[in-house]
Amino acid sequence: MLRLASILYSLISTTLAGTLVIAVLTAGYGTLTPILAAAAAGFVLALPVAYLVAKAIYS
Repeated sequence: MLRLASILYSLISTTLAGTLVIAVLTAGYGTLTPILAAAAAGFVLALPVAYLVAKAIYS
């Protein structure tokens, strides 16, 4: 399951980070700090999401 979760993480993390960066830019924050914070939040939030998706696939 760890192998599947790591593959899913590579897809989910980029999607979440991109979505959060677009949300930050749409909200009007165009400086470096909010953009990097949104990208980092996307990569961190993708860990439990990838695990839950992998668990649901195995079930």
